[in-house]
Amino acid sequence: MKKYDFLIVGAGLYGAVFAHEAEKRGKTCLVIDKRSHIAGNIYTEDVDGIAVHKYGAHIFHTSNKKVWEYVQQFAEFNHYINSPIAVYKDELYNLPFNMNTFSKMWGIRTPAEAKEKIQEQIAELNISEPKNLEEQALSLVGTDVYKKLVKGYTEKQWGRDCKELPAFIIRRLPLRFVYDNNYFNDPYQGIPKGGYTRMVANMLGNTEVLLNTDYYAFIKDYEGIAETTVFTGMIDEFFDYKLGVLEYRSVRFEEEKLDIDNYQGNAVVNYTEREVPYTRIIEHKHFDFGKQPTTVISREYPSEWKKGDEPYYPINNERNNSLYAEYKELAEQQKNVIFGGRLGAYKYYDMDKVIEAALEKAEEILN
Repeated sequence: MKKYDFLIVGAGLYGAVFAHEAEKRGKTCLVIDKRSHIAGNIYTEDVDGIAVHKYGAHIFHTSNKKVWEYVQQFAEFNHYINSPIAVYKDELYNLPFNMNTFSKMWGIRTPAEAKEKIQEQIAELNISEPKNLEEQALSLVGTDVYKKLVKGYTEKQWGRDCKELPAFIIRRLPLRFVYDNNYFNDPYQGIPKGGYTRMVANMLGNTEVLLNTDYYAFIKDYEGIAETTVFTGMIDEFFDYKLGVLEYRSVRFEEEKLDIDNYQGNAVVNYTEREVPYTRIIEHKHFDFGKQPTTVISREYPSEWKKGDEPYYPINNERNNSLYAEYKELAEQQKNVIFGGRLGAYKYYDMDKVIEAALEKAEEILN
């Protein structure tokens, strides 16, 4: 094979942005991905005209005008606003926690009434120094909101009782004393019309891409194929786990196609009881205001992660952050290898932050 300026490992958002910037500056890139498709975890698949988010809901939102203008080059975005619903037993609540939530929960109408109710519950608990996640959440939102909307959902996400989880996982729980169900405060929000895969394909343009290609097998045969490697896989795997294994939570998706036009009336419905095994149901057509005669839903089941499973959420506790810092030191000693993205940086990234990071790195390396 010919030689390239950059071998980019991973055809997700970080890799695609970096490849676009490099090619724009006249550099040659080869992008490889072990999956059978581009776009990483934001991959969307067309099912009967519905863009199905195969790895969970991805809703683009940013306060960074530069990033918003950047993505407009590759896709036309719709005006989708994320307004999830929460189901607790036979009760329905709006998210994020706002006046619609509090009004439904307590039969009150004004912000003053809601604040008084929450403060009254917090005062009764008398928690001065939260020792675990449960105490931390209770000290922020009081008993009712915690019990109905936080506890079960969080325990399913982490696979642990809230009393066993560290307090720092929930540093804050935003309470909004307005009647507004817009989950994000960012001024720029939406979803690419036709899905994210098309957007990433436009980023990659004419860049050479090899799918179904494992980096470790590939590099044995093609060592030295590029001057620089951009690695967006797991940083501990790159170093053969020699300092230890970084931990993640994983998610299993159960997809179902239904011969009805509207299953739940909303794109995202959270199930906050511990007894319901999934955390939420996504109805994909509502992300794009679809009018198709059929619909596709996905149930999400958080799960324990082990080596070989798909890593989704880094567990950024003290032990893992300390171990990542050691891997980062090793990474900085690597000549001609750039580590980036969610797995390379062992960090939960929103999409706009991934793009920011890739653009910053491209600017640093290519200029």
